[in-house]
Amino acid sequence: MDKKRRNILKGLAAAPLILSTNGLFSNTLSESKKIKTAAKVKFSVNAYTFNDQLRSGKMNFYDMMDFAADLGLDAVDLTGYYFDTYPNIPEDKTLFQLKKRALELGLNITWTGVRNSFITGNKVKRTADIALIKEWLTVSSKLGASIMRVFPGFGKHKGFSKDQVKEWMVADFKECAKYAEKTGVLIGMQHHNEFLYKADEVLDILKRVDSEWFGLILDVGSVRRGNPYEEIKKLAPFANYWFLKELVYTNGVPEQVDMKKIAPILKENNYKGYVSFESLTEGDPKEIVTRMFNDFNDAYGAI
Repeated sequence: MDKKRRNILKGLAAAPLILSTNGLFSNTLSESKKIKTAAKVKFSVNAYTFNDQLRSGKMNFYDMMDFAADLGLDAVDLTGYYFDTYPNIPEDKTLFQLKKRALELGLNITWTGVRNSFITGNKVKRTADIALIKEWLTVSSKLGASIMRVFPGFGKHKGFSKDQVKEWMVADFKECAKYAEKTGVLIGMQHHNEFLYKADEVLDILKRVDSEWFGLILDVGSVRRGNPYEEIKKLAPFANYWFLKELVYTNGVPEQVDMKKIAPILKENNYKGYVSFESLTEGDPKEIVTRMFNDFNDAYGAI
């Protein structure tokens, strides 16, 4: 998270959790419009798009890289749990071969991710997940990835209030962020519609962790209460990485994502980072990603 975004989050400490988009955020957007440097968005594809193919052995990471390069993407997201050794870390030879192939194809490996949960009241399990995150931060660094995805968590927190969960969640993320700084890999929290349902809740966690090594992966398909585009606008100034999916949810009801509404949000925020496509619906994932890529480019270029 850059200095300007961290300063904005620090300013939220004195503000109510329910924030007005006419206040701090509108100032941020108006400031970003003054920047004359043209934003250059880059593109990636997330491994979960090919979940069935990777699980069945019909595809591997090298096939995924070939697809990304052929389509004209800039990078790939190599999710940790598609490595054969997961949750154990792969051998360096495996990592370096992937890194070398990416170089040959003109791709970056920008992202890895693990499956963790800081919702559970079981401290032993949370401690094990902290160790998992630290191990895979090292893997990310060896791959040359600049960001590693983590989750708030999944499951139930019976016997504990949501505020209690947030207290230990923030502490756990703080510990991970300290280790992230040592590896040079940013931790990116993907809100994922499992515990943090509203944009204001997500921003509250970012504010409380308060680390330049802890950021946000903005998942357009995981803001499902209210108007998704308004929620996305709230999160956009703090996004370190974007996930574009086929569907968004208006009050929980799925509808096709409107790239003509998404593209201006990125441009207004002068976003220069990666947009990653992730397909979750039925159909040929290559065709779906190709269509999303083209639709986004058309919408972005028309602004």
